[in-house]
Amino acid sequence: MSHPAAPGPADRDYPALRAPGARDLEVLDARLTDCRACPRLVAWREEVGRVRRAAYRDETYWARPVPGFGPADASLAVIGLAPAAHGGNRTGRLFTGDPTSDFLFAALHAAGLAALPYSHSRDDGQRLYGTRLVSPVHCVPPDNRPTPAERDTCRPWMARELDLLGPTLRAAVVLGGFGWQALMPVLTAAGYVLPRPRPVFGHGAHARIEGPDGPLDLLGCYHPSPRNTSTGRLTLEMATDVFRRAARLAGSAG
Repeated sequence: MSHPAAPGPADRDYPALRAPGARDLEVLDARLTDCRACPRLVAWREEVGRVRRAAYRDETYWARPVPGFGPADASLAVIGLAPAAHGGNRTGRLFTGDPTSDFLFAALHAAGLAALPYSHSRDDGQRLYGTRLVSPVHCVPPDNRPTPAERDTCRPWMARELDLLGPTLRAAVVLGGFGWQALMPVLTAAGYVLPRPRPVFGHGAHARIEGPDGPLDLLGCYHPSPRNTSTGRLTLEMATDVFRRAARLAGSAG
């Protein structure tokens, strides 16, 4: 009897079939970095890696899906949007190597959650304490805008990542409305009971959600994009306050 071939990285259903069975984050990240399920994102991430920004023309870009970053027993998750073209897509680590990451890690360091106040490269010695960076979409999208179909195709990676973190996870900071909306169906599918009406995103928003491993405190923070930080919509003090609050709720450092 013949058996169907195992899904390959270019299959649209590769995330749905390969993420749930990952026994730990190391296996999950290895499978994730092979993923080629979204043709538009694959083409764009590789194009950015070939046509490099002048400042990085001598560097070899990662140009693959970017996995999460942080310990496997984290009690706090920080959920973003997607890797940046010349940040995570270049370095291979989320929130690394661009102005957004400089701002984020300055806030995380001030809150006692990061070893260094910057994140420049994968070998810069940066460490996160009790905290893991998570992304709803793992490939850089054109114009920083993944389509709903791309978000949904990528969802199993975040779902399994949060499932593996579940026994220790106690709080999550969501950076921006996109991540907030992407997280809700993941929490529902994982057995969390969302309050009615459903929590609405806002800077400083807070909702406590009951789940299979205990309650999860969900906090909102404006995304540390240059647009938000250069206009003062999000200041370093504002972001640091959210992370300190989250750290206290999670029982993390800070």
